Amino acid sequence: MSVQLSKKDEKFRDFSLNGNMFHVILYVCIPLALYQSLTQIFKVFDTMMAAHISATAVSSVAYIGQIQIMLSALGSGLAVGASIKVSEAYGAGDWELVSKRVSTMVAMCAILGSALLLFLLPTASAFLRFMKTPEEFISIGSTYFRIEILALVITFFNNIYISIERARGNSKRILYMNMGIVASKLALTAIFVYIFHLGITAIAVATLISQLTVLFTAIVVMTKKDNLFSFSSKAVSFKSEIVNPMLKLSIPVIIEKAAFAMGKVIVNSMCTVYGPQTVGALGISNNIGGITTMPQNGFQEGGSAVISQNRGAKKFSRTLKAFWCELICNLIIGVVLMSISLLCLEQISKFFAGDNPEFQEMIKGIYSWEAWGAIPLGINASVLSLMYGFGKTKITLFMNFCRIFVFRVPVLIALQKFTNYGSESAGIVMGISNFLSGMLAVILGVWIFIKIKKTEKPEI
Repeated sequence: MSVQLSKKDEKFRDFSLNGNMFHVILYVCIPLALYQSLTQIFKVFDTMMAAHISATAVSSVAYIGQIQIMLSALGSGLAVGASIKVSEAYGAGDWELVSKRVSTMVAMCAILGSALLLFLLPTASAFLRFMKTPEEFISIGSTYFRIEILALVITFFNNIYISIERARGNSKRILYMNMGIVASKLALTAIFVYIFHLGITAIAVATLISQLTVLFTAIVVMTKKDNLFSFSSKAVSFKSEIVNPMLKLSIPVIIEKAAFAMGKVIVNSMCTVYGPQTVGALGISNNIGGITTMPQNGFQEGGSAVISQNRGAKKFSRTLKAFWCELICNLIIGVVLMSISLLCLEQISKFFAGDNPEFQEMIKGIYSWEAWGAIPLGINASVLSLMYGFGKTKITLFMNFCRIFVFRVPVLIALQKFTNYGSESAGIVMGISNFLSGMLAVILGVWIFIKIKKTEKPEI
């Protein structure tokens, strides 16, 4: 099997392994942060357009959206775990192993997506009931959910492609593609909702069409001949030495992401005792908070790719430099965007609530607590990046498990049982869990930092 590294890929690899680390982090992560921000804006406008339909519609989209995120953990977890091994092989200069891992990752994604479609399409309504979805949400959202599942499977492949482009340092290409997704998605949704006055199913159709545009790009790029990162059926290998290292990292990430989303579904279900509008207000608060935290996630994703590449090349001191650079950036992002969101909260909440002052106050009450998580979550994202880069996915599983099932669900149970805060409890629990997650990240970050310096013996 003949594989080769393009001059562009060779140039980026040298930059990643030898360039000024702050420049490397900014070069790789800024486009990804913008990509994540645009994705969040995508969700915000989706929520706004759903709110134009009805309060029940926006609550339905918010509730089902958390279930969808839980399912998306299957594909995104595979992409994260497997791409770490791709980046590691890329940094080590093992081109044949890179090709085998890329092609096998795509094949695994195809198997996973097919299984999901066969299971969920015929059982969508029953599955939503199993997830404790209120009947009023199922009645207007079951078809929406089916179409979103189709879009989700396409997103599996898109995530694989994006993870490969991230490993190659093609962050700008990722940004441009996502701008195309956002533009097409928003245009179609606006036409369907504001001109044709269609329901939430049309929102899912717009999502499906927009994701197909990226899939087309992925197919074109990944079928080019004699490219190290192209898909080749001949390179697909299900031998244990190829599959097991990727699964070893991917399975904890899949469980981590699925459990995290499941926890959010549980929290949403618990919040229904305050009425359906509380679920909608919490979803909107999460979307507003995402404007701050999603760019941090972009730095997390880009940083983990840089860290894993340098780890593969045995440049351990550079992995720690990458962590510090990323941490500084995430803290700046957290402080600046949190401040802006709080200063503009009156206008932002009114934007979502429209002429419903009660709904607006509910949004403000929840977000005023959630907003303060931007700083500890910036620390959390940076530590997660370091963990991912070194393949410590079992630890990231523990961190995110604690965030939901130790710091969030039990606290909400206590608030519901022992206080009378009402819907504001949804915001209080978000603030507490985010703060405690940051503290846990500090403790584990110090531990892993010391362990890396001792066991990996960074070069001087």
